[in-house]
Amino acid sequence: MTDETTTPDDLREQTADAAPEVAEHDRVAALEAEIEELKQKVLYAAAETQNVRRRLEKDAADARAYAATGFARDMLSVADNLARALQAIPAELKDDAKLKPLVTGIEMTGKELDNVFARNGITRIEAVGQPLDPNLHQAMVEIPSDQPAGTIVQEMQAGYRLKERLLRPAMVGVAKGFDAVA
Repeated sequence: MTDETTTPDDLREQTADAAPEVAEHDRVAALEAEIEELKQKVLYAAAETQNVRRRLEKDAADARAYAATGFARDMLSVADNLARALQAIPAELKDDAKLKPLVTGIEMTGKELDNVFARNGITRIEAVGQPLDPNLHQAMVEIPSDQPAGTIVQEMQAGYRLKERLLRPAMVGVAKGFDAVA
């Protein structure tokens, strides 16, 4: 406080004496605020780095797990052709002694292909008798049936998954339902 005997020169001296303390206090407060801001930026950068690392690890794991997707899709046509070859052989020729080794060889090749699929996480999608699931099945035709509407009554082409991913949907015929049968 100033009394009546304080002159303007005295006030200047008091202010000059207090100014370094105020300036130093402001500078310390500014530095503390800057430190706090930098701490927040470091924490944010560390969290972002951890998220990027997790994302890269997941992407790498997916790449390893699903690297053979294209090859697996190509092999499905081989499985389809083997199944068609076996279906095309008439029953009387299957029992013919001359053709028996050929039929057996085709059957064994089909079984080995199924085993290879199983070892690599490729599974066939169940279709006939199941309700239509647009995530797994592709309806190609509606068929009059005594089954409830939306039930798969015919499989035209098998569908497959690679682990949890869809490789190819099953192409199916779906029941029209009870009331649609005339």
